[in-house]
Amino acid sequence: MAQYYMLYKPRGLLTAKRDARRETVMSCFPEALRETLHPVGRLDRDTEGLLLFTDDGMLDVRLLRPEQHVEKEYEYRAFGLLDETAMRQLEGQPLSLPARAQLLAHTSIGESAPYLPERFREKYLKNPARPVTLGRLWITEGRKHQVKLMIKAVGGHVFYLKRLAIGPVRLDEALRPGEYRPLTAEELAALMPPATNGGGTAGA
Repeated sequence: MAQYYMLYKPRGLLTAKRDARRETVMSCFPEALRETLHPVGRLDRDTEGLLLFTDDGMLDVRLLRPEQHVEKEYEYRAFGLLDETAMRQLEGQPLSLPARAQLLAHTSIGESAPYLPERFREKYLKNPARPVTLGRLWITEGRKHQVKLMIKAVGGHVFYLKRLAIGPVRLDEALRPGEYRPLTAEELAALMPPATNGGGTAGA
């Protein structure tokens, strides 16, 4: 029977089955699951949030092929004062298929201290009043560094990125970074159409 899990990926882990030099997301699972599961898609090393794992290649087909247009939701914090004009530019720029963008708030580096990269925190906090934009972005593509490149194109620089959802499945708010759980039958049914889940995997 196929297995399906969600992981709250922490920052700092490489999305890969194995790597000779760096710790991977597989370290979050017990040894038995490390051998059978693989990550569906990827998140950058410094990005946190929802990452799915399975031993069923059909889930990869369902979520990763561009023609499926499965929407991924991200929350970001970026240096710069992005406005509603920037949000409209994000939705129409040529770097991606049509996207949706939402401006949540304007804040500062000082108020964003917990989200700053550890290696740069002391440096950035020397200017605590520097403006920061908090926003959300929904995209259907998954090219390397895509969200960061889209924000950069409208004048921002992302320093914190979190994936909140893949299609209808949202990151479980009860999970902490590094924790995982099996997908529920309802989540799996929403991800996989009846023709591919076959009725025998929904409760896995």
